[in-house]
Amino acid sequence: MPIQDLARDDVVRAEPETPIAELAQQMRDENVGSVVITNGDTPVGIATDRDLTVRTIAEETDPSEQTAEDVMSTDLCSVDPDAGFYEAAQAMSENGVRRLPICNDSDELVGIITADDLTELLSDESEQLAEIIRSQRPAY
Repeated sequence: MPIQDLARDDVVRAEPETPIAELAQQMRDENVGSVVITNGDTPVGIATDRDLTVRTIAEETDPSEQTAEDVMSTDLCSVDPDAGFYEAAQAMSENGVRRLPICNDSDELVGIITADDLTELLSDESEQLAEIIRSQRPAY
């Protein structure tokens, strides 16, 4: 199954010049831990709740003077929409990331999949397998 079928297509995004207070408000309002930073439809970075903490509060930087560009991670790892579950999980593992933007052939952002999404999917699949086993075993 292509990862795009499992991914969220309502990606929370912002432009590089977005103030970090606005990023934090977006995360709060959308109940997410990251915002993909885009130039038009092309992702150029990702800002996570951890980035806000480590790159602003821990550095004792004035948050009113910082933008998404100041705190975002730019070594963006992404996969194409036809990638499979295993390929997405492997990309996350190899790159030490928990959020994986999905980009089409034109490098446009079309979705995002997170480690939480993959974990939930695995849990659902395990539950389905357990139901099969329960239905085929003798009653106790």
